[in-house]
Amino acid sequence: MNLMTDHWIPVIRQNGQPDIIALWQITEVDNPVVEITASRPDFQGALYQLLIGTLQTCFAPEDEDQWLDYWQQSPEPDELQACLEKVAFAFELDAVDGPAFLQDFDLPDGETKGISALLIESPGGKTLKDNLDHFVKRDRANQLCPSCTATALFTLQTNAPSGGVGHRVGLRGGGPLTSLIFPKDPSATLWQKLWLNVLNQEELEPAEKIDSSILPWLGKTRVSEKGKITSPAEVHPLHAYWGMPRRIRLTTKIANTDCDLCGNHAELLYQAYRTKNYGTNYDGAWIHPLTPYRFDSKKVNLPLSLKGQQGGLGYRHWLGITLQDNDNGDKASKTVQLYNQERGRIISDSGAVSLWCFGYDMDNMKARCWYESRFPIYYLSEMQRNNLTDWATEFVNAAKETVKMLREEVKSAWFSHPKDAKGDMSQIDAQFWQATEMDFYRLLEQLAMLPEDTRMAPSEIYASWHETLRKQMNHVFETATLASTPEDLNLKRIVTAQKALRIKFYSNKIIKALKAKAKPEEAA
Repeated sequence: MNLMTDHWIPVIRQNGQPDIIALWQITEVDNPVVEITASRPDFQGALYQLLIGTLQTCFAPEDEDQWLDYWQQSPEPDELQACLEKVAFAFELDAVDGPAFLQDFDLPDGETKGISALLIESPGGKTLKDNLDHFVKRDRANQLCPSCTATALFTLQTNAPSGGVGHRVGLRGGGPLTSLIFPKDPSATLWQKLWLNVLNQEELEPAEKIDSSILPWLGKTRVSEKGKITSPAEVHPLHAYWGMPRRIRLTTKIANTDCDLCGNHAELLYQAYRTKNYGTNYDGAWIHPLTPYRFDSKKVNLPLSLKGQQGGLGYRHWLGITLQDNDNGDKASKTVQLYNQERGRIISDSGAVSLWCFGYDMDNMKARCWYESRFPIYYLSEMQRNNLTDWATEFVNAAKETVKMLREEVKSAWFSHPKDAKGDMSQIDAQFWQATEMDFYRLLEQLAMLPEDTRMAPSEIYASWHETLRKQMNHVFETATLASTPEDLNLKRIVTAQKALRIKFYSNKIIKALKAKAKPEEAA
């Protein structure tokens, strides 16, 4: 299968009809393609990144004017097809004596693994040896069609966690977050969804020629047995879209049967691959254009990609993913920054957008969960962005203080010696964040609409957020402490903890500052 010329991408068209298309067909205007329909959520995210990376590498606009031209009217399919055919030589999935997509150029030996090991959640060798695959079973996917195999390869290489001695992590680290700008218009085409996340050549150096500095499988692997690293200065900037830390080569095949993932019949399916450690060891100040990063204000530490994390994604992450969180140095991805500063203005008549953010929550080599969330995003003037950053910081910090007090006092209500009690209290945090999320975004939209010369947000918005925090704090506390049967309740301890929670809330410095701004006469 060739990823540039063959039909392999599962999609749905505007009339609801499913289809399998070639990449160049994303610009067809007659019953256009509106969405990818991958068999798994991580494959959905991976396919978006693969297609965006392809357009960025092979079809990047010269400047923002040309980007706008193709936004308003997609290119002719023939134009895109001709462009992709020029790089088709680099995108063969299976080539006996030549380069193969995201596979080691030359891997004569190595360990043979079943094809299911390409899936990130698959149990590792020690888990299988000890028969500990209780929840995620072995041998769930023994044969994959070419489409699922290509997508699994990309998913693993771009998310690669640590995998034992010498099995390198992805260019962005294991389980990075990806944030994609997404049109809210339900009739938006797949082309528009992808094109929104493609940078122009003034923002990202274009490819003069396609070689191993961009697509690493076109040359010998930059192996790392002796600790050799690969830094951004040693390859082309577009390499960021095509990181290949794992040495892999597809091997065993089977003919004419159904794929264990998508269920589609295929003439050729893959059952195993060969792998070896000490592939490319990415190190240095890598910046992937689709990922938010944490930057060290003292510039001592390297940029750190934001990762999926336990508890999922919520409004407490909104600032760092969509704008900039000055408290911890989190900053939106390069594509989101471009939207905030320029692109949002030139497409302001095309309707609102949101931010689709997703990624694995990894515990070393173990995939704990897949998280994804949609965040609001606004095009604002610089002054409005600064105002909104300050106000959102105030609101989130107040919420963080509240959830900290809430967690402590729920623990005091549950246990006679709370300081000695061990256990996971994250469900309390999760309940609070979820209970306050809708109000946060409601108020955030009001704040985003304020004129840029607004010095202080309206007092009623502060009052509303203060009331939301107080109300939901009490609600979550009562739900957590009074849900037991009456004979199991220690009402004296619960009442004492509730009283302490109330005192802490009203005496907290950050909450008091919020309350002060909720009073018009004091704000004036």
